[in-house]
Amino acid sequence: SVNNRNSYFSDFDATEYHRFSMTFQFNKIYFSLALILFAVEIFIALFVEDTIIRPFVGDALAVILLYCLIRAFYRQDSLKIAVGALIFAFAIEILQYFDYVKMLGLENNRILSAALGRTFEWNDFAAYFVGFLIVLMAGKLFETRNL
Repeated sequence: SVNNRNSYFSDFDATEYHRFSMTFQFNKIYFSLALILFAVEIFIALFVEDTIIRPFVGDALAVILLYCLIRAFYRQDSLKIAVGALIFAFAIEILQYFDYVKMLGLENNRILSAALGRTFEWNDFAAYFVGFLIVLMAGKLFETRNL
């Protein structure tokens, strides 16, 4: 009981804990990339009206933006962060189906409404997945070049 629990925790050393935890570490390169991508996303949402950039590129960039934002503050396995960003993007898309921006009372805020997205599209899932693949490919490129 209590003795067994104490021996379990004594066997669970710091290296095991580190494997399962995210380590806070500010990274100015990822933070800068996130800021640039956020500005690009806002520009696309407010000023681009086409059939490729806004609906597809903007959504792919959203996953990359989220990945960069997380990496700006946490040092963790790249794949885990990329998968988390993809799942988050999928969840937001599902919330768009229910018009969550209106439910939150933000429909009159043009910038937040554009940043959060207002329309559900099945094709957005493919765009998010492309963003996920770009993150994975860029990660492999940076790892091989030790960047």
